[in-house]
Amino acid sequence: MIKQLIERPIAVTMSIIAIIVLGFVSMSYLPVSLMPDIDIPQITVQVTNPGASVREVDGILKPIKNQLTQVVGLKTITSEARSDAGTIFMTFEPGSDIDMIFIEVNEKIDRSMGGSSDVERPKILKASATDIPAFYLNLSLKSGAPLSKDSLPNAGIRFTELGNFARDVISKRIEQQKETAMVDISGVVTPELLCVPDYKKLTSMGVGIEMLEGAINSNNVQLGALSIKDGLYRYNIHFDSDITTKEDIENIYINHNGRIFQFKELCEVIERPAKRSGMVRSGKENAVTMAIIKQNDSKMEDLQISMDKLIKELEKEYPDIKYELTRDQTKLLTYSINNLQNNLIFGALLACIVIFFFMKDFRSPLLIIITIPLSLIITLLAFHLIGITINIISLSGLVLGVGMMVDNSIIVIDNIMQKWQQGLPLKDAIPKAVGEVVTPMLSSVLTTCSVFLPLIFLSGVAGALFFDQAMAVAIALFASLFVSVLVIPVYFYVLYKGRDPKAENKYLSKAFTFNYYRPYEWALKWTLRHGVITFIIFLITIPAIYFVYNEIEKSRLPNISHDDTVMTIDWNSGISLEENDKRVGEVLNIVSDDIEQSTSMVGSQQFLMSHTDNITTSESIVYIKTKDKEILSDVKDKIESYISSKYPKGIVTFKVSGNIFDMIFAENESKLIVNLQKKSGESLKVEEVNMVIDKISKKLPNILIDPVVKEQNIRYIADVEAMAMYNIDYSSIHSKLKNLISQNDLFKINQGGYYVPVTTGDSRAQSDDILSSKVRNRDGVEIPLNLIIKESKGEDFKKLYSGKSGDYYPIEIDAEDKDVENIIADISEIIKEDKNFFTTFSGSYFSSREMVNELVIILLVSVLLLYFILAAQFESVVQPIIILSEIVIDIFWVMLGLMLLGESLNLMSLIGIIVMSGIIINDSILKVDTINRLRKQGMPLIKAVFVGGHSRLKPIIMTSLTTILALVPFLSRVDMGSDLQYPLSLAIIIGMTIGTIVSLLFIPLAYYTIYKKR
Repeated sequence: MIKQLIERPIAVTMSIIAIIVLGFVSMSYLPVSLMPDIDIPQITVQVTNPGASVREVDGILKPIKNQLTQVVGLKTITSEARSDAGTIFMTFEPGSDIDMIFIEVNEKIDRSMGGSSDVERPKILKASATDIPAFYLNLSLKSGAPLSKDSLPNAGIRFTELGNFARDVISKRIEQQKETAMVDISGVVTPELLCVPDYKKLTSMGVGIEMLEGAINSNNVQLGALSIKDGLYRYNIHFDSDITTKEDIENIYINHNGRIFQFKELCEVIERPAKRSGMVRSGKENAVTMAIIKQNDSKMEDLQISMDKLIKELEKEYPDIKYELTRDQTKLLTYSINNLQNNLIFGALLACIVIFFFMKDFRSPLLIIITIPLSLIITLLAFHLIGITINIISLSGLVLGVGMMVDNSIIVIDNIMQKWQQGLPLKDAIPKAVGEVVTPMLSSVLTTCSVFLPLIFLSGVAGALFFDQAMAVAIALFASLFVSVLVIPVYFYVLYKGRDPKAENKYLSKAFTFNYYRPYEWALKWTLRHGVITFIIFLITIPAIYFVYNEIEKSRLPNISHDDTVMTIDWNSGISLEENDKRVGEVLNIVSDDIEQSTSMVGSQQFLMSHTDNITTSESIVYIKTKDKEILSDVKDKIESYISSKYPKGIVTFKVSGNIFDMIFAENESKLIVNLQKKSGESLKVEEVNMVIDKISKKLPNILIDPVVKEQNIRYIADVEAMAMYNIDYSSIHSKLKNLISQNDLFKINQGGYYVPVTTGDSRAQSDDILSSKVRNRDGVEIPLNLIIKESKGEDFKKLYSGKSGDYYPIEIDAEDKDVENIIADISEIIKEDKNFFTTFSGSYFSSREMVNELVIILLVSVLLLYFILAAQFESVVQPIIILSEIVIDIFWVMLGLMLLGESLNLMSLIGIIVMSGIIINDSILKVDTINRLRKQGMPLIKAVFVGGHSRLKPIIMTSLTTILALVPFLSRVDMGSDLQYPLSLAIIIGMTIGTIVSLLFIPLAYYTIYKKR
């Protein structure tokens, strides 16, 4: 077949052009996204009940949680209650049908609610990797903007109108872009109508506010339609009697004792912004923020272009609004795409230099230039056919694949050149040379792919994600094998036919006279003579791996540098929204010179999706962007120092700014979490938890443990005897209190995209005025509230936690890995002494080890797969052991190198070790295959070892150098993308360097030692 192909170069060229055209067409249709479209097996249930205490919310969550524990495939379930709202977090077994589970969760919640109308139906949210916003758009009014009615359509410049405009116009314009899936919005302020009674007039008339409420409700009715027949026709009759405007309320007529009043004579109707439970600021300006979520099948680049174009149009149409894009999550994808482009150029250039240096020929590098782009085009065509998108994971597979794409071509070119220079005619040398190496090359590709396939079986989302990486590497390697076997021979013949093989590199050989065979011969002879010492060193590495594994730090992800962060502040006190906003402003003022961009989300937010944490009125989330990571570190230190000194109760935490990779893999929990529970199953009390924390702090004086997070609360206790004496019922007291704090909602007016609540109350009432107010009893007499209710102040947990085993309180501890075991032992001893409690332990310390252990098992499975593949190829049970023995040495040196260079054993470095294990044995496969072939030809063992080493020395060095040098650029740590690639690249480079030496020296020794007695 090879002979037929090399005789028809035009047909081969036409076929290649057709493949290239198809590849470019398919590339234009490939979706580009941050991550593969996968469902994360998590569901979040959010419950809101404004005004409810933490205990009341906990009471709402528990029956819901009890129902949800019966959902099929449930792995863990925890609830977190706080004032006004609560959340239930559910995780499921990997591979669960999350769509069916979502339906079941809805059914369980409907059953648990039991038709209750007191609490709004909970929101049920599915987590998805594609739900992370591509970026956020902040809208604010420009300072100094002209106070014209034309600044916004049909509105002034009030912030309320900006919110309505953002929701009704801007978000719709963005959603009209075909690349946008949805816009999630927060910071909008809706209006409300407040009815403030004239209490003097009402008192003089001898009536209460109930008369006004009854008048509104009796006039706000929607009557059903009637129909009347008139001959051949039938007509519908409608009654329009509902209230839709402020004027409708003011013009209501009230008949009291035969006298007619208009509503506005007895009550002032005020249109004002509704009471806010949260707000957003862009810098210092009041803002509306919109999270923009991309369509899954759209290209990120297209979304960026369309958004840039739309913002320019909006700036021209509405110049009084400031538009600011923040939290751009496309950086990692852009980095990966740029990485691939740079790696292609750098890899091709280095491969050409290596080929030129070793082959001493100008034509061989041209063949390498063909290999990389053609293999890549074939790979992307396969992506389109099997439905893989261009994303961070698939691109990382391509980046790895590029370094290995040229290996097969180098082996083919070198073997053809050897056969040709041995005297065979070029037409005969090409098929003979290709036939000799095609089987070991296929075996090498299979062994490399086999180490990726087990990554798919990682538990959780990681396994689903690495499917794309495994497929990318496998397709890229098979594409390069296809090119090296079917394309390279054809163009080798075209470039070299009619030439003298011995004169090809005659002049260049004189210029490059370095003889690398001599030092190799000397090293191989020394190794064979000192075989006992070499084997002792090999045996020592086996227990040494265990020692290094225990000593090296373990984590889920490597240390990643960021120039931005999301800061969460919990002031740990019952402050108002306004005070919270003021404090956040103070914090940002002290670092204003160091930050380039900030977005403050103060209090609870209006987002529908779960990309932003739920917070209460006394909490804030602040996005901060600086120029570089060093400045960000200084900003964090300044903020922590300021809050600890001025607001010692406040707790501030920093985490990454919500990129998808961190969302799935990052350690968002503390190193160690002590989950404290009572044996009796009763709820914990603040003083009990404080007592345990005090004992732990005394036992571990060097460990900082945060105090119990609690909040102050006010309780009003009704005096039942006084109520009976003054002839007052609970409903009258409750109604009066609701009016005093303007929370007596009567109904809502539908304004299309939003509702305007109509409430009654006193807009000027303060908390101090409550007990001094009066309530009307059944006899119409005004009774001071302080005679009926008493005020008491106390404190309780700010948040209540509950899991499958009952209520618990999490005590978070950050410590070094090496100290965690001792800390667990000390805490267990403290808890054991107190017979009222028991604990369970969790945290990133355990999850990191769980993931590392999984990857170790995957490495063992990969080695088994490698063994079976090699056993099938060599038809031997011994030779695969010879080849795989080098993995032991390589892993030891890689782990030792990582530890000495301060890198942890993490997801990326472990994947690097697994990948290295599959790549490095390719050299040994070629060497053993060559030695076997020479022995079958009758060559003595020792001569076959040396001749095989000589014949494969050059391709082994060339393939190792091209792979190592292609990864060298990733050793620079300049941003988040390079930080992720660094441990993976470092592991492969160390492994390839050591592995090449082992392949050249130890493998021949092991082969010779085993077979010399046979």
